[in-house]
Amino acid sequence: MGISERKGREKQEMRDLILREATRMFIEEGYEKTSIRSIADRIEYSPATIYLYFKDKDEMFFVIHEQGFEKFLAKLEKTSAIGHPYERLFSMGHVYLTFAFDHPEYYDLMFIIRAPMNKIAKDEEWHCGRKSFDFFRDTVRECIEKGYMKPTSVDVVAFSILSFMHGMASLAIRERFKMYTEEEVKQLMEGSIKMMLGVLENK
Repeated sequence: MGISERKGREKQEMRDLILREATRMFIEEGYEKTSIRSIADRIEYSPATIYLYFKDKDEMFFVIHEQGFEKFLAKLEKTSAIGHPYERLFSMGHVYLTFAFDHPEYYDLMFIIRAPMNKIAKDEEWHCGRKSFDFFRDTVRECIEKGYMKPTSVDVVAFSILSFMHGMASLAIRERFKMYTEEEVKQLMEGSIKMMLGVLENK
């Protein structure tokens, strides 16, 4: 391995370390209470080192946020192989909940933790987040246009379904369903998705 390759790898490893510890601290201590200095202390480097990789805390949070949506979008796009839009929509619901269970830390940062979205507002960019929403919204539109779903506003339906899914996922990863076993929770969630989509179905 050449010197430039080694330096490139070391730089990437440091960047990954910073993001990994920042993720933990954002979740454990909250966005507002986490500072560049506290992250530097955690990884035992100076704040100046972190500034070599990130302009500020907002940029760091945005990168972590986008990483989460990259993982989510990769799983969501696999449902594109399902031809029937209503079946695809149900599968998306399953993907959404599975992602929340498998990646609770990312889900927390993506959808729950209170943090300013300053970089998105400033740069007007949210590539993976927007692409994930558009992928879902396009399927809702297809369901309505092909008559599988009651004719109504695409955005109202998309907003309603996403809010419904988020409610279940948030309660589950925050362990608010302790009265049920893990298997029972999964069965109840699957039944709830079917019920929700059944209400919207154009029978």
